[in-house]
Amino acid sequence: MTVVLAHTPHASAGAAFGSALEQAVFRDTDLVLVNAAKGEALVDPKYATDAALTEFSQRASGRGVGLTIERPVDADIAAAVLTVAGRYDTDLIVLGVRHRSTVGKFLLGSVAQRIILDADCPVLAVKSPPAG
Repeated sequence: MTVVLAHTPHASAGAAFGSALEQAVFRDTDLVLVNAAKGEALVDPKYATDAALTEFSQRASGRGVGLTIERPVDADIAAAVLTVAGRYDTDLIVLGVRHRSTVGKFLLGSVAQRIILDADCPVLAVKSPPAG
């Protein structure tokens, strides 16, 4: 079994990684971090930095969890995450969610919603902790 994290560098990314790591430890399994991007620009803000990925790798290693990083380029981010999840014996998909306006959801669609509705396994949606 594997825990898959759908990772995009935004406010809930750290909380989502922490939850995915805890789930991997609890389930005694590996973690696959999927950092998909559309590839529309030379520098895509949806791609995590190498420094962030190194930090995640070190945190996973420190907890005894194997971490695989997948960085697909696909116009359909939800499909890319689900395709990667389908290649592994995925027990759980974890994703970070953020508040978006109704218009924002209508115009841009919702990757999180598509993953939640189309996944063949349970999905854990994680919000970032409130600013305090």
